[in-house]
Amino acid sequence: MNNLEKILFLDIETVPLVYNYADLNENAKELWNKKWQYSKEVTPEQQYAKAGIYAEFAKVICIGLGVYHQNKFRVKTIASADELEVLNQFSDLLKNHFNSKENVLCAHNGKEFDFPFLCRRFLINNLPLPKTLQIQGKKPWEVQHLDTMELWKFGDVKNFTSLNLLAHVFGIPSPKDDMDGSQVGKTFYEDNNLKRIEDYCKKDVITLARVYSRFAGLGNLNDEDIVFA
Repeated sequence: MNNLEKILFLDIETVPLVYNYADLNENAKELWNKKWQYSKEVTPEQQYAKAGIYAEFAKVICIGLGVYHQNKFRVKTIASADELEVLNQFSDLLKNHFNSKENVLCAHNGKEFDFPFLCRRFLINNLPLPKTLQIQGKKPWEVQHLDTMELWKFGDVKNFTSLNLLAHVFGIPSPKDDMDGSQVGKTFYEDNNLKRIEDYCKKDVITLARVYSRFAGLGNLNDEDIVFA
């Protein structure tokens, strides 16, 4: 397994660019409808409840980050309603501190969600991809990314396991929270409470690091070893 201090643990929180389906402009609504025109189970309007996970219709409002440094796990967030601000700060962090071949990004389901979502939003915002996210055309072993869900699959391509479930089966205390990922959009748009989303995101980063420690055969990450920036 990788040198712990070379790993950047991360989790992203995303919300729809437009909160309500009814408020989409006609072009965006037509494109969304076409995306779901073959679905018989739900209407495009009903499906819009999940718009926050599609990079073409959503944006990044928070990135939770965790690194091991001097025997402490340091956790912080980059968060703003302005996605450009979030992406630029994240890009600067990667460029200045995680830009070598030894550096690795780690997320849960990161290869299916966090990493491609970030790449797409960088391009949509006409921003250059940070070196660590330049993965087009690379062979799988050349990509400097770790995915704890992929580690848990052990080659089983059908398996999807949430971070909370993985923490549960490993006996890792998952921080109890009064919200989950499905409530991020409401918390952002209706409650105007970005701080609550940041706190939720930090907890996921801590759980991610604890789960990775089990795969790496490392000791437990104790509460007293966590430092919040």
